[in-house]
Amino acid sequence: MKAFRMEAPGIAAIAEIPDLAVKQNEVLLQVKMVGMCGTDLNTYRGRNAMVTFPRVLGHEVAAVVVEGGGELAAGTAVTISPYTNCGICPACRRGRVNACQRNETMGVQRDGAMTEYISVSREKVYAASLTLKELCLVEPLTVGFHAAARGRVNAQDCVAVFGCGGVGLGAIASAAFRGAETIAIDMDDAKLEIARKAGARHLIHSSREDLHARLSNITGGQGPDVMIEAIGLPQTFRAAVEEVAFTGRVVYIGYAKEPVAYETRLFVQKELDILGSRNALPEDFREVIRMLEAGRFPVGDAISAVVPMEDAARLLGEWSDAPAKFTKIMVQI
Repeated sequence: MKAFRMEAPGIAAIAEIPDLAVKQNEVLLQVKMVGMCGTDLNTYRGRNAMVTFPRVLGHEVAAVVVEGGGELAAGTAVTISPYTNCGICPACRRGRVNACQRNETMGVQRDGAMTEYISVSREKVYAASLTLKELCLVEPLTVGFHAAARGRVNAQDCVAVFGCGGVGLGAIASAAFRGAETIAIDMDDAKLEIARKAGARHLIHSSREDLHARLSNITGGQGPDVMIEAIGLPQTFRAAVEEVAFTGRVVYIGYAKEPVAYETRLFVQKELDILGSRNALPEDFREVIRMLEAGRFPVGDAISAVVPMEDAARLLGEWSDAPAKFTKIMVQI
């Protein structure tokens, strides 16, 4: 069968790979569409240390059931969780399988979904009354939804989110879906407008506005109850701690690529909860599906291109050359 595969950094092509052997307790799926994310871009650029080549890309999946679905009839539209969990590491034993010490994500440590068929463990398959584009958005949105869950966001909270990319939009949509007053922070007007449509009540363009002054004005001088960092820059890592309210919660999704220096007295004086957030749990997938089925996300605005598999290599190259030009690229299989 055909697959879209990275042969080496900067070299992608359609390849022929062996047909699948479906294992017990797995569901055979025909893949219809796959979204590309920043992980795929980093793989294309040769900057993902977890990837070996050749590697089939893709973990944001829209598919239909072919066989082996149990109560899932053939033809049922589904998406999937692309992670594995070992069941024996400390995270798995605590029920936090999203942070499995030995996780292997599709398209990263193992081959992904940009192929005609995939076979997936039944417990990783989620049926939904959604379009193909919406199904592809489920997994990337779950990452931000999990961050909101980690931050214990509720309707009484004011929540500020650094970054309005795919992950940040998930956090914004989740906070708004939970009823929180939500603030989107970015330096791109187009992304801020999408964030507004995703539920952000306040927008802060941090290169044109004083971040502290705006947050203080919005929150009556108290600071947001929850700060979610979805960029991965030292300055936003620090600002999250500096701007959050006393006894607030700070959730980090992004990775800072260099050491971050903190004024550590703030951790103690404010008695902060500092939380990491990784991947997503089954309940995050179910919550995103409910939100999308309710029509609470600007799907069309979040997608910049839908292309056939034959054009995926060209689009990856264009995305690499001009990252700001694209939001979400989806590949028809």
